[in-house]
Amino acid sequence: MIEEMLAYNREFVRSRGYEKFQTSKFPDKKIAILTCMDTRLVELLPAALGIRNGDVKLIKNAGGMITGPFDSAVRSLLVGIIELGVEEVMVIGHTDCGVAHINADMMIRHLIQRGVSQDHIDMMRYCGIDFEAWLRGFDCVENSVAETVDLLRNHPLMPADVTIRGYVINTETGELTPQE
Repeated sequence: MIEEMLAYNREFVRSRGYEKFQTSKFPDKKIAILTCMDTRLVELLPAALGIRNGDVKLIKNAGGMITGPFDSAVRSLLVGIIELGVEEVMVIGHTDCGVAHINADMMIRHLIQRGVSQDHIDMMRYCGIDFEAWLRGFDCVENSVAETVDLLRNHPLMPADVTIRGYVINTETGELTPQE
């Protein structure tokens, strides 16, 4: 599949398909969106919000959540705010999320089944990796969004003038429901 994608890329570049996507590194709408990596959101989320290439900084991870105050999502948001002019942050969870109900024990069992050594897992624990925090999911997407919004609003490095709001998008209709 990768080879097919690379062949497509060569044709895309040859035919100058990139020209309609050209923009700057600064988000035109001065918004960053933290959301889930779910495949259903690839086209649905931009369509539901009316955003195009160059409009927003889009940060995606499993569950659209923050696992700790210094994880890569927080770092990305701070870079967007301090260096790229972001003034507002939207945290957008979604219905039927695959991260719902996962936990570290389940993930570790699956990793071992896929050939990851128990010794490696034990070594990571010995080095201070908190699997329970790092590999946690959530039981309620609304609560997860509210927790992420609260963490960002109260983060010691978050400038006070940044607006931070949370939403849940319906993966079938694209409807956004505010979560406060």
